[in-house]
Amino acid sequence: MPTDLLDKKEVRIRRMFDRIAPWYDFLNHLLSLNVDTHWRNTVARLVPPTPGKPVLDLCTGTGDLAFTLDRAARKRCPITGSDFSPEMLALARKKGEKRRTTGRVEFVEADAQQLPFPADHYDLVTCSFGLRNITDTARGLAEMVRVAAPGGRIAILEFSKPRGAVLGPLYQGYFRRVLPRVGNLFAKNEDSAYKYLPESVLAFPDGEALAEKLRASGLGDVWFRPLTFGIATLYVGTKPAG
Repeated sequence: MPTDLLDKKEVRIRRMFDRIAPWYDFLNHLLSLNVDTHWRNTVARLVPPTPGKPVLDLCTGTGDLAFTLDRAARKRCPITGSDFSPEMLALARKKGEKRRTTGRVEFVEADAQQLPFPADHYDLVTCSFGLRNITDTARGLAEMVRVAAPGGRIAILEFSKPRGAVLGPLYQGYFRRVLPRVGNLFAKNEDSAYKYLPESVLAFPDGEALAEKLRASGLGDVWFRPLTFGIATLYVGTKPAG
């Protein structure tokens, strides 16, 4: 086990996700009781893609949000999913072949801190459960803003921390004790991915603190909505038209 669970060096994070890729989808659905599917559908409902306009999904993993947005757009948007884990992207491409989205939903290996995409291009830029894994959060946000078209939207879905007197302690107990044991039972790895997950969430800003980071990156009209009692939160901002 690494001495620092919150070590976010690019090489460690990439290796960690490469190694848990075969179990990633199964554990996402199991550990969230399939609520993760509802969260992605909520993103597509509250921040729908505009037909005919390009979409970029950063930290796409195995592509679930990219496919959700494709369905929401009724197959009328070019969608790019980007991630720096080749093993995750290999699974995303296989899923795309089964869903017959090849040519409409494409996947590109790239670092979210240095995207190989043109500036002022995407009408919608999304990132689900990946922002906290980017080594430099400010750089990741800056790149999202750079590639968004003027007037384009940025939507970030991220874990947050329920703060109720009852739910808060129950959530932390599940997150810190149950989740790591179940995750490591199926996807045991030397980077302790399912111990890193709760620790990274608990250390990452949420609510107004993360919304302020979006504003500091240059986004306007920033709002956020807690989902499922605050276990996850959707953050949305708009790139100024000027």
